[in-house]
Amino acid sequence: MGGRAGDRIRAVGLAAGIVAGPLAAGAAHAASYEFVPAPQADLNRVYRVDRATGEVISCQYGLKENTIGTTLCFGPGEGAGPQAPSEYSLVASRHLREAGVFRVNQRTGAMSICYVLDDAVVCTPQGNAGSAAPAQLQAPAPAGKP
Repeated sequence: MGGRAGDRIRAVGLAAGIVAGPLAAGAAHAASYEFVPAPQADLNRVYRVDRATGEVISCQYGLKENTIGTTLCFGPGEGAGPQAPSEYSLVASRHLREAGVFRVNQRTGAMSICYVLDDAVVCTPQGNAGSAAPAQLQAPAPAGKP
């Protein structure tokens, strides 16, 4: 298409892109968290991870005298704060008595376990099948072998 009709179509397409660009950026920003319930059957706790930073928090319903209740939230404690920029998600096990969830780095495959301890969410150091286990967790070498 050439001439004025082609110019008008290109102008409309450009205008649509200008309008849609901020909306798409807003939608991407709005979707920057992932939520997963704790697998424990009798626990009303939900975990949230920031997909870009890996920061984990948790909230649950709490009873409060003479009210409809309250939302109790636990901020990031040891290991649950921002990690190296990546793509993070949460995975709940199917273990009915497990109160924690796995934080997964989608790019590296590294995982850590996050749970509420006292008044904060804590996470274990990230581990990966390709990484060495800490010395205290490594199995001893068989007798007679170096």
